Amino acid sequence: MIVRSLLLATALLAIDAAPSLAQSREDVAAPVLRASVNVSGDVVRIGDVVDNAGNAAQIAIYRAPDLGTTGSLPTAQVLAALRAHQVIGVDTKDLKAISVTRLARTLEARDIELQVARALERRNGLGDAANLSLTFDRDVQTLQLDASNTGILQPVAARYEPRSGRFDVSFEIANDAGTPTRLRFTGSAVETVEAAVLARGVERNEVLKSSDVLIERRPKAEVGNDAAGRDNAVGMQARRQLRAGQALRVTDLAKPDLVTRDQNVTLIYESAGLYLTIRGKALEGGTEGDVVNVLNLQSKRTVSGVVVGRGQVSVAISTPRPAPAADAPTTTGAAEPAVAPVSVAANNTVPGPPKAE
Repeated sequence: MIVRSLLLATALLAIDAAPSLAQSREDVAAPVLRASVNVSGDVVRIGDVVDNAGNAAQIAIYRAPDLGTTGSLPTAQVLAALRAHQVIGVDTKDLKAISVTRLARTLEARDIELQVARALERRNGLGDAANLSLTFDRDVQTLQLDASNTGILQPVAARYEPRSGRFDVSFEIANDAGTPTRLRFTGSAVETVEAAVLARGVERNEVLKSSDVLIERRPKAEVGNDAAGRDNAVGMQARRQLRAGQALRVTDLAKPDLVTRDQNVTLIYESAGLYLTIRGKALEGGTEGDVVNVLNLQSKRTVSGVVVGRGQVSVAISTPRPAPAADAPTTTGAAEPAVAPVSVAANNTVPGPPKAE
């Protein structure tokens, strides 16, 4: 009788427990395969490719693709790997393959070069980073770093030797692992400047046209501190013979001669009430503002004047002092005679009085 009672109680307990067990099974979600996966480490884990993987989520099953690249895993291959670790009943959602992408931090080559230039800026006589031309011992290529490298590219050492032009720059990038990633770059650095460069050879005293001048960056040591720009090269005159491809300096150029030796020029005499032009012959050349000697072809005398234009020389005239007024007090010394102003036409003829009819 007692045995029958125990059996009956056990049966009743089993009946009561059955709904609870079924309910707990319903509460556990079935594992579901993911269509695409992003991983930041060097392995792919079960939890990366399957939702609701449970205790098996941290088990590594594949090596991750290369940094910054994407690979594909066939679904059948993934299911076989999951079954080996007792992960079954996976809902594949009719996927044929899974896409796996390895996250990475990309450092562009041009950004690396810029950071190296900034680390060398104004070091041991170098100028601004924008004016530095760098040649690396190894070609700088775009780098793919682990995604955990989230810090800035921080220079920790920078050396530059002015005599050889050699540089050695090291950087550190902080990451989640606590051990910074180190990068090192070596090569040569040259400071450059923008300079006007001749597109062709020119002769002495030749005036430069716009088509004769190009703008290029040249080593500062080549052109020095007086590199000529395009604006102050075009229209200027070469002081000496210059070759094609030569970077121009300010000292290579001069204002173009407006008057040349033995050239027929116009002498201009001008003062209050007088404007006179006479033919002359330049005894020397000069540019605007230069004082040159000119032979007055009318008087055969040599005069000095200032070049004011092409083939034009201005000669200063001393203006006579006005005569004192009649009631003005006399002063010691001889009084200067009054000179009436004279107006002479440009053709050197003075018109006479009108003829009587």
